[in-house]
Amino acid sequence: MALKAAEPRPAQPGAAPVQTTPIQKPEDQELARKLAEQSAIESELADRELRVANLRAELSAFERRYLHFIGARYAELDECKAQLAERLARQQPGNERAQQAAREARARADETKSAAGEKSASEPRAFEATPEMKRLYRDVAKRIHPDLTSDRDDRAKRQQLMADANRAYEEGDEARLAKILNEYECSPEAVKGEGPGAELVRVIRRLSQARGRVAEIEAELQQMARSDLYQLKERVSEAEKYGRDVLKEMTEKVDAQIEQARDRLEHPETPSLPLR
Repeated sequence: MALKAAEPRPAQPGAAPVQTTPIQKPEDQELARKLAEQSAIESELADRELRVANLRAELSAFERRYLHFIGARYAELDECKAQLAERLARQQPGNERAQQAAREARARADETKSAAGEKSASEPRAFEATPEMKRLYRDVAKRIHPDLTSDRDDRAKRQQLMADANRAYEEGDEARLAKILNEYECSPEAVKGEGPGAELVRVIRRLSQARGRVAEIEAELQQMARSDLYQLKERVSEAEKYGRDVLKEMTEKVDAQIEQARDRLEHPETPSLPLR
């Protein structure tokens, strides 16, 4: 006896419809994983960009402070030394060593004067970013960083915007930072393409670029930490904990040398010890 196929039972009144879970394609699953990975690396990159921007701004502020108090004095001291060397060269026209010393002293004085320049013209303002400034900068770095795009034109625009953002951050211009972020969010470059395949390739490249930038930032931080300016800044900060003002001590020492040099210029006939 042939068996009949079971007929579907009619749905019971009030029964909930059967839910079916859509099957994700492999490329969709991989894209989801890569997007999560991209989000994590972008957050890390933004944090590191903030860290290196803070250090750049702090070193720049310290350099202005140093040049304001010390740079101008060193320029004056080197000018005195150059005048002393030139006077000796005039007194001994046949002495090639004296002539060379005078040329070197003049070059050093010009270089020191140029380095002090306009940075020491006014009382420097210490760098101190507000929490809102830090949040804004982090948002800008996370959204606009040039290493987060593979499009050449978009990358060039992002590089310029990040340069503007760095200047705004160092100058404490919160309104400018907000404007940079808002302008980019509304730009055509912020619109993403469609399709999981193409998007997956873009995400993979963004990940590679972001990891490369993280490595560059780490190298830059290490380089800055090894710089003479950073070491001096750390020395000054450490001394301040114990009530010492290293910049003031340096200023007093240079002032004493300047006074000694001026005395030699004004009284060439008086024997004196060599400048230290």
